[in-house]
Amino acid sequence: MSTMALRATHRTVRAPWTVAAAFAAGVLAALVAGGAVGVATAVPGGSSPATQPAAASATVTATPTPTQTATPEPTPDQPVTFTLVAGGDVLPHSPVVRSATTDAGIDFAPLMEGVSAWTSGADLALCHLETPVAPDGVASGYPVFAAPEEIVPSLTTVGFDGCSTASNHSVDRGFAGLEVTLDDLEAAGLGFAGTARTEDEAAVTQMYEVRGVDAAVTVANVSYTYGLNGLPKPEGKPWSVNTFDANAADAQPIIDAAARAREQGADIVLASVHCCVEYRTEPTEAQRALAQAIADSGEVDVYIGHHAHVPQPLELLNGGPSGEGMWTAFGLGNFLSNQGTQCCVADTNAGALLNATFTVPADGPVEVDASWTAITVDRLDGHRMYVLSDIVDDGAGTMDAAEARARHARVAAALGESAPELTDAPEPLAVSVEPLARTADAVAASASPTAS
Repeated sequence: MSTMALRATHRTVRAPWTVAAAFAAGVLAALVAGGAVGVATAVPGGSSPATQPAAASATVTATPTPTQTATPEPTPDQPVTFTLVAGGDVLPHSPVVRSATTDAGIDFAPLMEGVSAWTSGADLALCHLETPVAPDGVASGYPVFAAPEEIVPSLTTVGFDGCSTASNHSVDRGFAGLEVTLDDLEAAGLGFAGTARTEDEAAVTQMYEVRGVDAAVTVANVSYTYGLNGLPKPEGKPWSVNTFDANAADAQPIIDAAARAREQGADIVLASVHCCVEYRTEPTEAQRALAQAIADSGEVDVYIGHHAHVPQPLELLNGGPSGEGMWTAFGLGNFLSNQGTQCCVADTNAGALLNATFTVPADGPVEVDASWTAITVDRLDGHRMYVLSDIVDDGAGTMDAAEARARHARVAAALGESAPELTDAPEPLAVSVEPLARTADAVAASASPTAS
C-alpha cells in the first residue's frame, strides 16, 4: 500500500490521565516515609510489583538501608490507528424504495447487506446522503428527491457512523426537508456535515473522536456542494448549506472550513466535495484545479469526491499537510441507486469504496494508507449490492461471472494505479469512535488536553 507522511503540527494527541498510576505512586511514597522494611518495586509495563519480606528479630529492629529505585525508561504512547471507509452517492430513486418495501415496512439494510462487512468493519464509515428525508413522509424521486425516513436507520444498521449532506439536492424539499434529515441523523446517533439547522450549528464542524489504547484524536468532516440545481438557499438562512463556485474553481470556502476545523481542535480533516460534471470518468480541468488548490493549502488530509455517479481516479496529489501529498478520490460513483445502462451510462451501475488507514503517533508525521474496493448494485435483482471482487468468479444475482468481471474492470480502469485494490474487508483498529455533537461545548471538550 502507498504511504504518505502528513505533518503533525496541527495535531495534539491526548493521553488519558491514569488514576491507578497516581495511586500506586502515593502508596510507594507512604511506605518509604513510614519506614516500612519491605518496599514494593514497580515493574515497568504495569505488571504487579513484588514485595520483599521484612527481616525481623525478637529483640533487635533492623534499620532499613535507604533504597534507590531506578526510574524506568518512559515507554512511548501507542499511536492511534484507525480505518476509514467512505462510500459514494446514496440516491434512493423510487425503484430503489420499492425494492426496500415489504409487507413489514421499508428497510434498505437488506439491499446493502452485501457490502456491510466493509462499512461495519471500518472504525469510521462515512456515507454521502445526497437526498433529504421527506418532511411530510411522502417520498419522491427524480428530479425533486426526498427519501423515506427509513433510509437513516438502515444506514446505521450497516455500520455507517455519519454522512456528508451537502449536495445539489440538499434543498429539494426546502428547509423543512433539510431540517428533518438532520433531526433523523442526530436521533440515530450519526454525524452530519454540510448542512445545518441553525447558524450556531453551521459554525461548528462535525467531529469524530477516535480513541486508541493510550490517546485520542479528533477527525473532522467538512462537506460542500457546487450548487443546488438552481434552487435558492432557504430564505434568511444562507448558512444552511455549504456551497462554493465550481465554475471558478474557487476552493477557498472549503479551505477556510478546513482551517476552521483545525482551530476547533481537529487532528485530521476529511473534505467531502460534491462536484462537478456527471457521467464523466476523467475529472474536468476545473475539478482538478479545485482539488489541487485544496491540496496546496495543507489543511486537508483526504479529499472525498461525489456527484459524478461514475467512479473517478484515486490519486496522491502534490501538497497536503506535510507537503508530501493528499490522497484524492475525485469521485466514488454511486453507492446505492437505480442508475445503470438502462438510464445513463454503464459505469453508473458500479462504484468504489475509499479505504484509508491512519496511523497517528504521539509525536511525528501521520501515515495514511489508501486503497479502493469495487462495488456494484444489481438493479435487476431488487437493487442488491455486492463487492465485485467477491463475485468475479461465479457472479451473483442476475449477473454472471462475465458481467461481474466487466463491471470490476471498469472500476479498476477508472480508479487507476496510484493506490491498490483492497479485497478483504477492513477490521477495526481503534478502541472506539464517537460522533461528537455539533455544539461549541462538545468541540471544546474534545479539544481539551485533559480529555480522556
